[in-house]
Amino acid sequence: MENKISNTNLHKAKSSKEDEFYTQLTNIEKELGHYKEHFKDKIVFLNCDDPEESNFWKYFELNFKYLGLKKLMATHFGNGKQSYKLEIVKDINNDGKINNLDIIKTPLKQNGDFRSPECIEILKEADIIVTNPPFSLFREYVSQLIEYDKKFLIIGNINSISYKEIFKLIKENKIWLGYTCVRYFKIPDGSMYETARSFWYTNLDIKKRHEDFILCKTYKGHEDEYPKYDNYEAINVNKAIDIPIDYKGEIGVPVTFLDKYNPEQFEIIGQMATTKVDEFNYGYPYINGKKKYARIIIRNKKV
Repeated sequence: MENKISNTNLHKAKSSKEDEFYTQLTNIEKELGHYKEHFKDKIVFLNCDDPEESNFWKYFELNFKYLGLKKLMATHFGNGKQSYKLEIVKDINNDGKINNLDIIKTPLKQNGDFRSPECIEILKEADIIVTNPPFSLFREYVSQLIEYDKKFLIIGNINSISYKEIFKLIKENKIWLGYTCVRYFKIPDGSMYETARSFWYTNLDIKKRHEDFILCKTYKGHEDEYPKYDNYEAINVNKAIDIPIDYKGEIGVPVTFLDKYNPEQFEIIGQMATTKVDEFNYGYPYINGKKKYARIIIRNKKV
């Protein structure tokens, strides 16, 4: 996340190295360049950022007029010091540009934790939330956004897909993946750190989501390339590009398939990700007694 969390209420986040990752401006630019139409006349809130250091704040400050924002807000987690809110509403000094001279800084009464009543009141005012929340609190963070019916564009690691609460939202088409992924983050000592693949998670409608994934392979005549699982009636596909164009049944695909998922083309049935079975989870997949990597179960709606 953009600010480090270290108070006792967030001990779990403090213990996680993944909560001390800082998003590079280049990664923000690559993704947000696809969303210009979504930001016009909107209030954007960055609620997991140190706004005086955050590249998210820098991006929106530099592009305030280009995007046509109504307002930009960010709250700073106090971390034992004074917490505050920053806002940009307009070109205050009428110099024809938006910069730090147009920032309004207001002290917060509470600590700036995104879950504090004070920050929740600010959240209610916002139209779109954009940030890199603490990975260890990702489920709780997304739950809050859903509860308050907010549009969002946030970063989460690949493991978040298999969380029961997140997968349910994906299956119900309430959250999906954006355009790019992030592998390198800056950490507090100034060096770069390579993580497992992280994705942008959003509920903003995007063109990519309505584009068919082009399939070239067939099941008929190549049945031996698509073994079935020992513990679930579905064929296995190791790469999304190998999904057969002519198979009517259920198909197990890697979780990275979601990067190409079009709900008009495919239906998500469930997942095979853990040994814990729930409504949409059928346990890890096995083929000839050998455990495979996690899979998402889909069906091609256009066959």
